[in-house]
Amino acid sequence: MTPYRDSGGSEPAKRGKATRSRTSAPAAASAETSAAASAETSARAAAQTPAPPVDASSAGSRTHTNPSAPATTPVSDKEPAPAKAPAPANGSVKTPKRAAGNGSVPGPAPEPAMGNGSASGPEPAVGNGSASGRARKPGRTTKRAKAPAPAEEPGAADGTTLAPEPAKAGADVWDQRVAGLLSAVRQRLTGDYEVDEFGFDRQLTESVFLPLLRPLYRRWFRVETIGAQHLPTHGPALVVANHSGTVGLDALMLSVAVHDEHLSHRHLRLLGADFVFRMPGLSELARKYGSTLACNPDAERLLRGGELIGVFPEGFKGIGKAFAERYKLQRFGRGGFVSAALRTGTPIIPVSIVGAEEIYPLIGNIRPVARLLGLPYFPVTPTFPWLGPLGLIPLPSKWLIEFGEPIPTADLMDSADDPMVVFNLADQVRETIQQTLYRLLERRPDAFS
Repeated sequence: MTPYRDSGGSEPAKRGKATRSRTSAPAAASAETSAAASAETSARAAAQTPAPPVDASSAGSRTHTNPSAPATTPVSDKEPAPAKAPAPANGSVKTPKRAAGNGSVPGPAPEPAMGNGSASGPEPAVGNGSASGRARKPGRTTKRAKAPAPAEEPGAADGTTLAPEPAKAGADVWDQRVAGLLSAVRQRLTGDYEVDEFGFDRQLTESVFLPLLRPLYRRWFRVETIGAQHLPTHGPALVVANHSGTVGLDALMLSVAVHDEHLSHRHLRLLGADFVFRMPGLSELARKYGSTLACNPDAERLLRGGELIGVFPEGFKGIGKAFAERYKLQRFGRGGFVSAALRTGTPIIPVSIVGAEEIYPLIGNIRPVARLLGLPYFPVTPTFPWLGPLGLIPLPSKWLIEFGEPIPTADLMDSADDPMVVFNLADQVRETIQQTLYRLLERRPDAFS
């Protein structure tokens, strides 16, 4: 009988296989435990190791810089991927356990920032409104405003310092005015100033009178001057103008125009009526301003001295006429101004003034009051005497002053005593002024424009 034989081999072989299986089981368990410990150690080392730098050219990257510390390694805004644990020797891979809800590998908490401003974990957002746990994107650097460099003093190529630029015109106007006023006061107190034989005080006129009249000339009456080039740069001339306005402001505005509008800044020596020099206080001011009595001897002396003379042949008939007769010239008297011009061979310059008739429109004249006060007339205007002192404020009319072409008289010096020559020349000057007034009125349709 054939004995029974198992296909799996002999019984001793079976016993040998069972013995190897029992021996390898504890070794496999020990290998798995070692692999798990190695994986945990590798994950902890990877968490503590800083992330490699990211290319700064990547889109949306940004780096936070600490001004007091050196630049740190930028950190990506994405959470770092968990480090893979090395595979065990037997080829099996142990899957790490996931944390509840976030899917990240558990690891050590991020270390706090060191003293140099760097941190091992994600940095909190600073001042940009992002979440506190969000890290900054690497690659973008926060720029700090640089302090302006100190201005360098101008210097030449050889290192020498140049002189500072002059101050702009008008920067120290008030300082100059105060200094000039103090200097004028000191000279007045010490008597260190000059006055000519007629009482004209040039320094007082330029430092006090003209500055007081310029606001009226430029801003209130807005005077527009035409033909100032006809005034001579030097030498004598007789300036003849129409007279109007109830008060003689036209004479003052004409003197300002001659001084300010001409390149030579010459002073106009006005000839005044006897009434002006009989008034206390007004007489002294008129003399200081350069005025003198309207008589031929004084006029001829000034002309021979090379001065510009201003005369108003209409006199009180011109400034005292009613508003209804505005810009209609009155008679020029006996032509005394023409005789003075002929005797000295001085050219006559006709001047037409538009605008003075409207500053005090004369609508009446109270003769009894005028005789009582010794005045040529007592004016009644729309504002005076109804408003009291406020009625003395002139109305802001628009002024035009035109200087005509000079009329020569050098060829007529021998005819200074001929009444017909004097009358014809006076009538020529009057007609020239009258026609110019009509032309200026057409140019200025509105008196207060």
